[in-house]
Amino acid sequence: MTLVVIGPVTKDLIRIEDEETSKVGGATYFQSFVFEEFFNDYLAIVNCDDESLVKAFPDVGKVCVIEKDDTHFFINHYPDAGDLNVRNQLSNFADIPICPDDLMGLLPDEIDGFVLNPLNRNDFPPETVEFLKSFNVPIFLSIQGFLRVPNDKVNDSYTIGLDNFDGLGAILSGASAIFMDEAEARLIGTDYDVDEMVITNGSFGSRIIAGDEIRIDPVPCDNPVDTTGCGDTFMASYVVQKLLLKTPETAGNFASRIASEKISSFGPYKPNK
Repeated sequence: MTLVVIGPVTKDLIRIEDEETSKVGGATYFQSFVFEEFFNDYLAIVNCDDESLVKAFPDVGKVCVIEKDDTHFFINHYPDAGDLNVRNQLSNFADIPICPDDLMGLLPDEIDGFVLNPLNRNDFPPETVEFLKSFNVPIFLSIQGFLRVPNDKVNDSYTIGLDNFDGLGAILSGASAIFMDEAEARLIGTDYDVDEMVITNGSFGSRIIAGDEIRIDPVPCDNPVDTTGCGDTFMASYVVQKLLLKTPETAGNFASRIASEKISSFGPYKPNK
């Protein structure tokens, strides 16, 4: 059986104060490094117009590309290298939806679960989410992309706003776990038909609503250098533990530790030997 991780791969520009670095990114990209280490039976499905981006994944043999006519682009600007909780983002808001027909022929015969990583509201149309629900396996869903809307245009990109919408509850309904940060939780509330809500808050830790509320302490990092992809790393680590039938508290504590290890070096998660 296989965990299927779906969502865009991106071209990222990381700007820390005045220093810039171009990198491959996207939640599915960052998560693949966690799954490669802790849950080796996975398949990553990405949508883009540049297949060369796949070379950056830990195992290109576990990646399928849905060819589109654009690729997501993000600028992640950290104005203060001493406070990586503060990030300004821009995106081109690529309109490259993943449709049920795109997935036909790519999905394995037996599936452990789905991890869905929209980066904007265009990525997963409601009919695609309903199609994936029909497999009757756990669905782990990041909601951030569903809430993102373009604001002010800056050159060829837009500043990013957040906005709720009427169809969100139907999209989330029945998910095993949904993932968001505190700003997103304040926007949409916590009353949804899901098993678990995982709400992160950067270096202040996280909380999990699974009947009762469980508080997860952060694991301190002495030398944080790159927080891009930290939330994606946390989510993947949590999913790994849930697939191993661990409790939400155990999953949250494990995810906190792995996320802390991730931010101690540039790029995706690297095992702390």
